[in-house]
Amino acid sequence: MKKNFTVWIVIGIIVVFVLIIVGYANGVYNKAIDYQEQVDAKWGDVQTAYQRRADLIPSLVATVKGAAANEKDILTTVTNARAGISNAKTPEDMELMGKEINAAINLAFEAYPQIRSTDNFRDLQAQLEGTENRVSVARMKYNEAVQKFNLQIRGKFRKMALRWFESDDDNFVKRELFKADEGSEVAPKVEF
Repeated sequence: MKKNFTVWIVIGIIVVFVLIIVGYANGVYNKAIDYQEQVDAKWGDVQTAYQRRADLIPSLVATVKGAAANEKDILTTVTNARAGISNAKTPEDMELMGKEINAAINLAFEAYPQIRSTDNFRDLQAQLEGTENRVSVARMKYNEAVQKFNLQIRGKFRKMALRWFESDDDNFVKRELFKADEGSEVAPKVEF
């Protein structure tokens, strides 16, 4: 009877030990899956930031260019009209030039109550900075997620545990951190 009792105790200890190992392996596997999904989501955030930049910046630059060109035309018209007044020789010339100046000024104030291209350029600069900050933050969060994932899949016991549960879809291989392209340390130039 004592032999049977001892056998059952040994079997119980082995079962508990196996359950602990399987529980550990399952936890390692589930955490690796979670971290893998986080890496994929963070890379999606990086891609979203890139797309926002690709969509936003050309539109902003075009808007600022258009506003600056319009203001340049208005100022050129007003300046030319004023220069014409000083060259006017007759009262009729003066009156004609005065009408041109008034028309240019009215056009300027109807379309733009104030000349605002400096504000537009400042807003463009703020948008560029904000967009690049979003890209930078998304890249940093991606690298943090990659680091967590890579730490989770490394180590002898973790690798062994992952092999027990791993399927072809899991692909628990070390991910690479985001690295800038060669030459990207040089800021791009925005030209007007």
